Amino acid sequence: MNRAAAILLLSLPLFGQPLPDGPLEARVPFYGQELIYRYSPAAAPGPAPLLVIADAAWDFWQPAAAARGWSVAALSNLAPAPSDTYAKALETVVADALQRLGGDSPRVYLAGTGRAVPAVFFARGRVPHLWAAAFAALGDPRPAIDSNRLFTANAELVPLLWAGRPEDEAVRVRLHAAGYPFEWREAAQLKPGEETQFLAAHARRPHPPRIDCETGSLAFGRCYWLEIVKADPARRNDVLTRSRVTPGSGASLALGGFGYDPAAPGPGVEVVWLPDNYSGPLKLKDRIVSVGGRKIADGRDYVRFLDETREEKPVAVLVQRGKERMRLETRIALAPREENVTARVRAEWSEETRELLILSRGVAALRVLLPAAWGPAALNWNGQVTGKADAAGCWLADGGWRRCPVP
Repeated sequence: MNRAAAILLLSLPLFGQPLPDGPLEARVPFYGQELIYRYSPAAAPGPAPLLVIADAAWDFWQPAAAARGWSVAALSNLAPAPSDTYAKALETVVADALQRLGGDSPRVYLAGTGRAVPAVFFARGRVPHLWAAAFAALGDPRPAIDSNRLFTANAELVPLLWAGRPEDEAVRVRLHAAGYPFEWREAAQLKPGEETQFLAAHARRPHPPRIDCETGSLAFGRCYWLEIVKADPARRNDVLTRSRVTPGSGASLALGGFGYDPAAPGPGVEVVWLPDNYSGPLKLKDRIVSVGGRKIADGRDYVRFLDETREEKPVAVLVQRGKERMRLETRIALAPREENVTARVRAEWSEETRELLILSRGVAALRVLLPAAWGPAALNWNGQVTGKADAAGCWLADGGWRRCPVP
């Protein structure tokens, strides 16, 4: 992503118009296209927390947000997905909505259910500086894990409540083993209003004294008040290990994209969603009951089969369609892994020594926004005092420390 282009997009004229059912609609330029989102201001005038919802349950979330005195916003023309495009879209919507609503930026919350759960997990860590807290319910975060971009470090400062099902145990154990932070409750035991109560208990600090982020893309190099602006994989630091949640094999059937519920009972795995303009051989309610001669018992068994598959090869798939069974010739494909090389930065403000202590791996240049309360400050990068910031503001480290160039 181009930083100058992003600034230009956010500076273009924006407008809003009422929808027939009450919410307002906004259209925002987005890298040559247009984002459409609907929003509902808080009833009381003045700054208010903002709830961003990543699912289609407007009729549930808008009253719940209104009862708390919150504004609410939801993308209309972009489906939730654990993707960089969706994360950047949320960043754009939050910036526009806060400007339009005069919102309380330390209290921006993210929520999503069902198919939106992977997007919540993904955006929580990809753009952590946006969120005070997040809520996810009744969905499987594995697609976010399989994106190869889910890092435990990035999630530390964004509390997450995941309301799930007992059958989510395998993925919960996997996340816990990786050190990924979240609070889990069984969705069936969640009381009305507990989701917004959890969110309301948290506010984001604009300058948290300790931050830690990892990324494989400079488009997502921001870590609160610090930004990685140049990477260099040769700059190793064994203190900062990888915090990535290890994905599965990334195996899939080359039948075109389709959705299924991993917790659904058998026989086989049922096709419950197909993308617009789908041209593959599957139809809604088809059940994949066998792959390469291996019986598929149910949704969980299908997930297990894919996670255990490490080889691309042609296979025959048996599909149950009503009372008929069809044989499809296809192949198992393995997803290419992106961002295998990452950079990580951990920074801490020491009030006692008036130092900014920065540890980094794979980083050649940094940009730091020093708040007024921290200046002047000595700048210690990887164990060496490499300069001093004599006042608050933007500082660039690319060998030494200097004031950021005027754009």
